[in-house]
Amino acid sequence: MEIARNAHIYIAGHRGLVGSAIWRELQRLGFTQMVGRSRAELNLLDEKAVEQFYAREKPEYVFIAAAKVGGIVANNRQPAAFLYENLQIQNHLIHGAYRAGVQKLLFLGSSCIYPKLAPQPLKEDYLLSGPLEPTNQWYAVAKIAGIKLCQAYRRQYGCDFICAMPTNMYGPNDNYDLQTSHVLPALIRKFHEAKVTNAPTITCWGTGAPFREFLYADDLAQACLFLMQNYSDEQIINVGYGSDVTVRELAETVKAIVGFKGETVWDKSKPDGTPRKLMDSSRLFALGWKPRIALEAGIRLAYEDFQSKFTTTAKSL
Repeated sequence: MEIARNAHIYIAGHRGLVGSAIWRELQRLGFTQMVGRSRAELNLLDEKAVEQFYAREKPEYVFIAAAKVGGIVANNRQPAAFLYENLQIQNHLIHGAYRAGVQKLLFLGSSCIYPKLAPQPLKEDYLLSGPLEPTNQWYAVAKIAGIKLCQAYRRQYGCDFICAMPTNMYGPNDNYDLQTSHVLPALIRKFHEAKVTNAPTITCWGTGAPFREFLYADDLAQACLFLMQNYSDEQIINVGYGSDVTVRELAETVKAIVGFKGETVWDKSKPDGTPRKLMDSSRLFALGWKPRIALEAGIRLAYEDFQSKFTTTAKSL
């Protein structure tokens, strides 16, 4: 199914890491009728406001990249907010799309929906096959509810709502707040600040032993559009890079790219999180999509973006 270049497309969360990448990709390909609303312009926690937005704008296609997101620290400190707000955002956007007669919707989940100790790599069939990682279970439960809601609307009403599960994302417009960011942007900021202040050491959480997979945001954006045009199934589908690295290896790569010359210290009293999270993306790869941007090249691009947005010590974050 080819989407017309003048189709009316709503990107929920268009200013975030993933949403802005989807927006850039649509612009690059010549789409002309994208719709985005900032949090100040449209409160996704307000059901009536979302309903009125759908009635007024009448989008044909919807990408749901809006969510309350954060790393281990934020999830641990705000469990109620992560569960409640994500449930509300999803409910309003998915139900609103059904009521507005949206032609197709793509809901973005997360690799954290899979059980903590699921076999590796993570296959789509492993969903709900075991206990979740405790440090981000609130976010995971909300995302699982979003998946099930899309599947329910497909079964009951015939809605063409699909669900993609991306691996860990990074790239332009990432969140670099050390209290709420994920591991890669946090490392970029930490190593940059240590470099400009000539710090002798920086401290990283955990042992560095867990494995993580990373996908550049622009690759995910291309995958999302590919799926919107080539995939229509109730089953969730993974979107990954295809290989992973240890957090320690990741830190060394970031350190080299940033140019920090000091020592990296690992605080083993802090949690590691899930031991490994490598997605099995073979179903997507078999459909004909593959990522293009290698991890080191992507980190260089992300660091350039970081430097272009913030002061030398990043105190404005």
